[in-house]
Amino acid sequence: MTIKKKQYFKLVLVPFVAIIFWAFEAGFNHNLSAGNEETYKGLKLFSDVIELVEKNYVDQVEAKELIEKAIQGMVYSLDPHSSLLPPEALEELQIDTHGEFGGIGIVITMQKKLLTVISPIEGTPACKAGIKAGDIIIKIDGKSTKDMMLWEAVKKMRGPKGAEVVITIIRKELSEPVDFKLIRAIIPIESVRSIVLKPGYGYIRITNFQDNTTNDLELALKELESGDIFLKGLVVDLRNNPGGLLNQAIEVSDRFLQQGEIVSIKGRLERHTKIFNAHKNKIKRNYPIVVLINGGSASASEIVAGALQDHKRALILGTTSFGKGSVQTVETLRDGYGLKYTIARYYTPNGRSIQAQGIVPDIEVKYKLINNKEDAAAADEGMLKEKDLKNHLKAEPVEKDNMETEPGKQKDKKKHPSMHLLETKHGPLKLEELQSDNQVMRAIEILMGYEILKKI
Repeated sequence: MTIKKKQYFKLVLVPFVAIIFWAFEAGFNHNLSAGNEETYKGLKLFSDVIELVEKNYVDQVEAKELIEKAIQGMVYSLDPHSSLLPPEALEELQIDTHGEFGGIGIVITMQKKLLTVISPIEGTPACKAGIKAGDIIIKIDGKSTKDMMLWEAVKKMRGPKGAEVVITIIRKELSEPVDFKLIRAIIPIESVRSIVLKPGYGYIRITNFQDNTTNDLELALKELESGDIFLKGLVVDLRNNPGGLLNQAIEVSDRFLQQGEIVSIKGRLERHTKIFNAHKNKIKRNYPIVVLINGGSASASEIVAGALQDHKRALILGTTSFGKGSVQTVETLRDGYGLKYTIARYYTPNGRSIQAQGIVPDIEVKYKLINNKEDAAAADEGMLKEKDLKNHLKAEPVEKDNMETEPGKQKDKKKHPSMHLLETKHGPLKLEELQSDNQVMRAIEILMGYEILKKI
């Protein structure tokens, strides 16, 4: 039987976004088979356990549910970005590159098995209601979020415009849980926004990489480059950008490069190994660029930063990025299920694997608010990184005999850092806000200094 297969690669940060997903599509059907004697023995053991539990366990259990949980545990033990997707979860993933849908407007993650708000999105129902970064969601419409999958939480908070949803949160400064009644709205996701910081100096923020990101970037560049004053320098802000579609990261990088490698992906199989190169652009952008990154910059963001850094096309400023250097694909299975799993590592043009290491900035500048006594200088230091995730991949393939830990065990040299969350800014750009951002202002100073030095 011929199996037709269609794959789309995607890079995804472990935190799920309640209003942002990046879609995969694939068509693939597998017939389960025992490839060797050991596999066959293992499958027999698994079958025996299922039968015994189903027949004799103190409470009635469903074999289907047991099998699904067993597969989920097996896949998740590989790395934190691999998972079995039930039909509902696969359907959710296929919605998410269109740029808008009904929801409440928050970015969430699972931190220490607790559903935690990374950030409310400006102007959305969650933001207007007073939901804050760091809030822990313990119930959605009265149902406990304990043991709830991230996709389940996302699905429950999404819905048609005008429909009500109640989320119950706990917060450090509150003595008891609080209910928030929210009316869902259409949440537009603009991945690219731009503004002129100073005459001749532009600023572009890319919040994620979705289907229309490159087109939106070209429009933003066209507007900045066609202004009354010649563009002397550009700041590209990738801070807190969790990633997205691989092809968009490649195309965004391509807009600033004339030739050479952008990124390579290397998997165990030859078909999962490929090099992506830049193409000559009609518009030559010779102005200097400063790219801003931080601990929330992951996967696709790291591809762009790494490519521009290795080609010396941009100066990278900020703090070390998240360190997700792996590529996932989703393949559809029988009965509407999907399997998301890791197929490759990606490498920068100079051959660097940044898996669990991150992009190290050329100039390290910790974030803080200018003229603010209670600045956020330490905010990035406590961010959860790829290296903190259980079962994360090593930077390079490791032979089993050389593994540092026994199978099934996690050697934890240091405790999970407490997460000081920088709020992701998804709303309209405000000049006064950017002018109080020390990393943005440092970038402008560098660009202006470069222009002065050229004249000496």
